[in-house]
Amino acid sequence: MIYFDFAATTPLDQDAAEVYVKVAMEYFGNTQSLHDCGSQANILLENCREELAQLMGIHKKGLYFTSGGSEGNFLAIEALLSSPLKDGNHIIAGIAEHSSIHGVLNRLQKQGYDVTLIPFNADGLIDPELLLQSIRPETILITVQHVNSEIGTIQPIEKIAKIAKNNHIHFHSDFVQSFGKINLKAIAPLISSFSFSGHKIYGPKGVGGVYIKPEIPLIPFFPGGSHESGFRPGTLNVPAIAAMTAAAQKIIGRLEEDQNKFQLLRKAFIETLEPIKQWVKIYQADYERQLANIIGMRIAGIEGQWMMLECNRFDFAISTGSACQIGMQTPAKVTEALGLNKEAAKEFIRISFGHSSTTEDIIKLGETIVQIVEAFKPAPVID
Repeated sequence: MIYFDFAATTPLDQDAAEVYVKVAMEYFGNTQSLHDCGSQANILLENCREELAQLMGIHKKGLYFTSGGSEGNFLAIEALLSSPLKDGNHIIAGIAEHSSIHGVLNRLQKQGYDVTLIPFNADGLIDPELLLQSIRPETILITVQHVNSEIGTIQPIEKIAKIAKNNHIHFHSDFVQSFGKINLKAIAPLISSFSFSGHKIYGPKGVGGVYIKPEIPLIPFFPGGSHESGFRPGTLNVPAIAAMTAAAQKIIGRLEEDQNKFQLLRKAFIETLEPIKQWVKIYQADYERQLANIIGMRIAGIEGQWMMLECNRFDFAISTGSACQIGMQTPAKVTEALGLNKEAAKEFIRISFGHSSTTEDIIKLGETIVQIVEAFKPAPVID
């Protein structure tokens, strides 16, 4: 099967896998143990923390390891709400945020918080002016995903961070899709907190991290923890952290190479769809605000789930959106953010490229989709 669902997860990199096995066998001590085995594991852990902090341009003191992006989002939001910059109970978030964000927000609403959800404009971006207009005196938190996981648009984090700072509001961002694909050094220091995950960058599953500015006097959500300076309980998965660090070093070292490759693949795929262009709608922003390796689109008259199954029959793996959202059997959140009606939302599919993707394979996928559409003959798109 030819895999085109890299935005959902990636295969484990060979070098990262070797690091995992070596650390699991040779540095197996508990980092909190006082004997030499524990000390050696702790030294390795802190080396990983320092390396990742340098790669992202942040202070290592604010970097905590977690089980992944979802836990990171949860812990970051709770930490920021434990230490707001002013009194209030109002939160602003994007409609298209990851399900882990919406899960936290739904619970907070039951506790008395008021939440305003911001849609996308036609380019799949949050409008900073609309966000600014949504701010109230009691607004204490803004949470906006850096890169949308379903259409790949890159949100104006710098502008949002400035708005948040000027209004004394904490700003959290989900960096899961941008970590390893975009240079974060200029952006990461601007915000209060962000989350990231290992399995999106060819690292192991079940490991990630969250950054919270060290100067924020947070109160841990889980009391009494001894690991990660009390921020999170549970023995750390040092082998996975080391493997994730190795994967991060490798992918960040080839950022420019990947970006150039994915731009060419994106262009080739879109050109291949030319025979059915009257049925195809691709949701994307301008070049500067678009991650090239994620294509979110719909084909008029064909349900995305059916198209995904047809592609699967031809040995191509694509998706209908975020894997976490698919598990809920609901349309991708981005379709709501874009203002699509129920029928149009059901037509959404996502194709995402990775290191193993080739021009030949992406053209084969495009030709297969053309073949499926021409056999089905749906009605043309009406914008």
